[in-house]
Amino acid sequence: MGTRRETLKQSAVVAGLLCATGLFPQYALAAYNKGAFEAKNLSDSFSALGVGAPVESKSVVIQAPDIAENGAVVPIGATTTLSGVKQILFLVEKNPTVLIAVFNLSDSVDAAIATRTKMGQSSDVYAVAVMNDGKVLFAKKEVKVTLGGCGG
Repeated sequence: MGTRRETLKQSAVVAGLLCATGLFPQYALAAYNKGAFEAKNLSDSFSALGVGAPVESKSVVIQAPDIAENGAVVPIGATTTLSGVKQILFLVEKNPTVLIAVFNLSDSVDAAIATRTKMGQSSDVYAVAVMNDGKVLFAKKEVKVTLGGCGG
């Protein structure tokens, strides 16, 4: 069994080799959008991502608890059966920076993503599907936080 440090080192070596050979997907290298991740509200985040105004849709399903006992670890997820999903985004409206994750997808991947986030206070959580045709669809759910997890 290797240590975590060895695993991280090996991962960095593999990523470097893939980049050097041109096999690493281009969008993975350009996935980090500093402006979007530093945005303090929903509209600024969408603007920085270059996506249009989102429309609520029953085709996007969000999974999140009604009550998060510990805001430091809040499980969230999103699914959709729609084809042509380019990205899945997760946003927490009342976090210091609202955009918490961007997942780039292709048609060969099911649009079903699960992750965890930190939440400093009760807030609406958004799961957003950005489609290949430019449509932006979302679902939201209010999550009540009993113990904030963003620190002070």
